[in-house]
Amino acid sequence: MKFIYINSIRENPSLCDGPGYRTVLFLQGCNLRCRNCHNKSTWEISKGKKVEIHELASFLREKCGNKKLTISGGEPLLQVDSLIAFCKLLPDFNICLYTGHVLSDIPQELLTLLNYIKVGPFMNEFKTTTKPFVGSTNQEIIKLR
Repeated sequence: MKFIYINSIRENPSLCDGPGYRTVLFLQGCNLRCRNCHNKSTWEISKGKKVEIHELASFLREKCGNKKLTISGGEPLLQVDSLIAFCKLLPDFNICLYTGHVLSDIPQELLTLLNYIKVGPFMNEFKTTTKPFVGSTNQEIIKLR
């Protein structure tokens, strides 16, 4: 049985966290700790709720009617093995992953399970409110499939 630590689930869909009207899952734990992070409450993994991945997938199937899910954090790659196993449970979902890592850091197995990925650390000196789906202009959102 695999578990994943979550911070929260935004059940009221967002138009700001990836293309389309999306449910947002915030994972707990971050080792990047970007300066001026807007999700500092997600940093300590021990403060998250430990959830079995099959239960989480079932819950999201009920709550996410359009099957568009963004996984953010914290830093999702901190739990990469559980994240891959979780994404495999939702093959019919359109999944967008937000990470502070660069594309070359992302395991290929995970990339094959995603539709979109937002890469790059938040950098306050490049903060933007006009580039869609990112917080700073050094970040990129990439369509994978």
